[in-house]
Amino acid sequence: MQQGAAAGGRRRSRSRLATDLALLGVIGALLIAAFLAAGATLYREFYSPAAFVERYLGLLADGRAAEALATPGVAVDIEALEAAGLPPTASQALLRRDALAALGGVEIVGEETDRSVTRVTAAYRAGQFEGTTTFEVERDGSVGPLPTWRFATSPLAVVQVAVQGSMTFDVNGFSLDKRQVSPDGAEADPSAPVSLLVFSPGIYSVSVDTAIATTPGVAVVSDSPFTSVPVSLQAQPTEEFVAVVQDRVEEFLTACATQEVLQPTGCPFGFQVQDRIVSPPAWSITQQPAIRLEPDGANWIIPPTPAVARIAVDIRSLFDGRVESTEEDVPFTLAGSITVDAEGRASISITSSEVQ
Repeated sequence: MQQGAAAGGRRRSRSRLATDLALLGVIGALLIAAFLAAGATLYREFYSPAAFVERYLGLLADGRAAEALATPGVAVDIEALEAAGLPPTASQALLRRDALAALGGVEIVGEETDRSVTRVTAAYRAGQFEGTTTFEVERDGSVGPLPTWRFATSPLAVVQVAVQGSMTFDVNGFSLDKRQVSPDGAEADPSAPVSLLVFSPGIYSVSVDTAIATTPGVAVVSDSPFTSVPVSLQAQPTEEFVAVVQDRVEEFLTACATQEVLQPTGCPFGFQVQDRIVSPPAWSITQQPAIRLEPDGANWIIPPTPAVARIAVDIRSLFDGRVESTEEDVPFTLAGSITVDAEGRASISITSSEVQ
């Protein structure tokens, strides 16, 4: 009797032990699964290629340009630019907070691994533009068991800006002077494009708004890493500038008309006679030119423009000595050029004469 009771107790004890061990096994499996799930979440959220790209885009969205530029694989050197067929002297002037436009709606929409390179595709909204960009990412080491990443291809791009009619222009409201960003400095060709590194993705609005010249903004989207984006802009003279040139030209011609000679010095009009004049001629301008301006690099030209002067003079005939009073309209064509110096001062040159 006692032996049977003891045997039953042992069976119950072994059953409870088995139950406890099974329960511990389930708990252990759950803990391992939870650990693996937490590790997968940690990897996906912080240490995956997608997380790396998302952090970079977040820096751009927050305007943290310096930190975005310091992200591994973003900054480039001359050799990398040359190898990609991009201008090696491209300026970094736009790689700053002041030149960034709004970036939002960032979402990772694709990830594909090809050997050592992972291609991560992100969707976003740059200004009013909605687009996608694919980034190439590669391993850059590890932090313990977790990997770190870098861009295999820099997400920077080059905007090549050609602005005719102005040495200065704005990009997203940030003012630039061609002489500041050109490798030629003060000797920069006014009509040559300047190369500027920009973050990709991004939207960049280029415009001119000075006392002399103006343009509506032209927006371009940089959505392809390590490519060149051309921008061409033709500035037009402001109404105020045209009015100032009109006044100066009229003053110049009026001063020409005070010269009591047949051929006023340095002036675009004159009168020829075969006989002899009796008294000094009197000039007046009866039709002032209607000034138009056309761009010429960073400067301007006055295209040939008609005007009319009038001369009044007494002429003695060499044949019979008679004196005849002559009053005659003298049509002429005026042309000129306007140069703008580094301080924005304009010099007007009409034919061979210069008005300062």
